[in-house]
Amino acid sequence: MSSPIRPVPLEKAYRLINHGPTALISARYGGETDVMAAAWVCALDFDPPKLMVVLDKSVYTRALVEDAGTFVVQVPVASQAELVHAVGSISLGDDPQKLARTGVELVALDGDLPFVAGCSAWLACRLVPEPHNQSRYDLFIAEVTGAWADERVFRDGHWQFETADPALRSLHYVAGGHFYAIGEAIEVPEIPG
Repeated sequence: MSSPIRPVPLEKAYRLINHGPTALISARYGGETDVMAAAWVCALDFDPPKLMVVLDKSVYTRALVEDAGTFVVQVPVASQAELVHAVGSISLGDDPQKLARTGVELVALDGDLPFVAGCSAWLACRLVPEPHNQSRYDLFIAEVTGAWADERVFRDGHWQFETADPALRSLHYVAGGHFYAIGEAIEVPEIPG
């Protein structure tokens, strides 16, 4: 069976995170790879495509992002809820076997970046250094340099949650291990004029 992963044009990359999903952030530097969960990720600009992510000073992944200058934002799916909670609860600094213990599987989509297998979308990012924002607000800005999505749930530039397997719906974190999967679509008519 061929892979359902397809490139997404960069001008449509913002659509991969515009619906506010919980994300996985992965980074690699100096032989170390980490994956963390992040609830605060959003699109920032279209051309070139940019996004923002909050990476607290206490998370191990942050140092890898700062040192490498690159990272990946992934949109995990409902069937990965336990993995998302685990990588968001365990620090690589406390458990060097974190990725093996939590069952993270990495795949190669672009260069040496660490992409988490099984997600519905991936955005390869290059850090746009903003030392003041990073230090004071833990706010990181990145340019999206590549984007991919699982065509079973994202095709023709749009999410297809209402027709896809419910296991492929995106996760939305509330608190204390409580998530929601994205719900049904609601269409409204175009406004004339």
